Amino acid sequence: MRRPLIAGNWKMHKLPSEAVAWLDGLQDGLLDGLLGRLGSAGLESEPADDKVQLVLNVPATHLHAMAVRLQGAQLQGARLELGGQDLSPHDQGAYTGEISGAMLRDAGAAFVIVGHSERRAHHQESDHLVNAKIRAARRHGLVPILCVGETDGQRDAGEAQAVVVRQLEGALEGVELMTADDLVVAYEPIWAIGTGRTATAEDAQQMCADVRRTLAQLHPRHAAGIRVLYGGSMKPSNATELLARADIDGGLIGGASLEIDDLLALVRAAR
Repeated sequence: MRRPLIAGNWKMHKLPSEAVAWLDGLQDGLLDGLLGRLGSAGLESEPADDKVQLVLNVPATHLHAMAVRLQGAQLQGARLELGGQDLSPHDQGAYTGEISGAMLRDAGAAFVIVGHSERRAHHQESDHLVNAKIRAARRHGLVPILCVGETDGQRDAGEAQAVVVRQLEGALEGVELMTADDLVVAYEPIWAIGTGRTATAEDAQQMCADVRRTLAQLHPRHAAGIRVLYGGSMKPSNATELLARADIDGGLIGGASLEIDDLLALVRAAR
């Protein structure tokens, strides 16, 4: 059974000092929820919170301070991990302004977002470059969260599935996976990101199922266990319906991941 994953994407928000204080508040909320469930279920019951993995993909400047804050936290291993938002395809060298996978890993990241639509649009990232970044992530033990998705024009033209399949094939060409946990795929319809528009649960499920079928062709040994997230304006009001679908294993969350109460509500919905 695939473990639900809620992956926050902070984008370019909060200062490192603000992030540490915010993290304290989040951990308090997580601990309160855990203790509450233990109190009602009995100490020998598996806490439902441990069934959900939570990853915060934050600006690289925030990682070290947040990782230090998480050291020794009761819920760190089972609940909460950190990730980066991008990485260089290169391991080191004269690449001013770039951040390598090794740097992210050393700063405390376990995951990294690759191929987000904003990177593809604003920095003209091709599937070839996304492929190189996924390879770099794997070289340094980072789990890539691969983003795929179509524009509204492509959807209106009936090209959504073809676009997503092409992105998957290009990004994963020659990529080797040892286990299903070596990759996460996030389907993010570009027309729904930050717009308040959301694909219907049926539409999201259909595309996530198409993603899994494509993964079965590319990585037949692991496709059934690879987690597929929905990443288009998921929020507490629609999360339960989306997460109930068979092939939606969690969410890649933008704005709602910046608010503690919203993020806790999404974790509860994913149980």
